[in-house]
Amino acid sequence: MRYLLLILIIVPALEICTLLLSGRTIGFFPTIFLIIATGIAGAYLAKKQGMETIRNAQFQMRTGQIPGEALLDGICILAGACFLLTPGFITDAIGFFLLLPPTRKMIKPLLLKLIRNRMIDKNITIIR
Repeated sequence: MRYLLLILIIVPALEICTLLLSGRTIGFFPTIFLIIATGIAGAYLAKKQGMETIRNAQFQMRTGQIPGEALLDGICILAGACFLLTPGFITDAIGFFLLLPPTRKMIKPLLLKLIRNRMIDKNITIIR
C-alpha cells in the first residue's frame, strides 16, 4: 500500500510515453486501432476465461472439493480484466499476462504465498 501513490503516478506517465511513441512510430490511427483491438480481445478473453473458471468452481463444489485453485484463477482474471480496461499498452500486457492460463500459472503460486503470509500475519479479516 505504501507504493500505491508512486504506482498511480508512474504507470500513467509510462502509458502516455508508450502511446506517444507508438503514435509517432506507427501513426495515430493504427495506435487507436490497437487500443480498441486489445480492449475487444481482452473483454472476449476475460469473459471466456471467467465463465470457464466459474464452471470449474461449480463442478468442484458439487463434488465436495474446495475450489481454491478456481478462486485464485478468478482473482487473476478479475485483475487482468481491470488492467485491460485501462487504456495503454503496458497495462494491456499485464492484463493479458494475468488472463492467459499458461502465464497465469506462474502468478498463482506468488498470489497464494502472499495470501498465506497475510493470513499468518493476521492482516486479512474474514467477515461472516
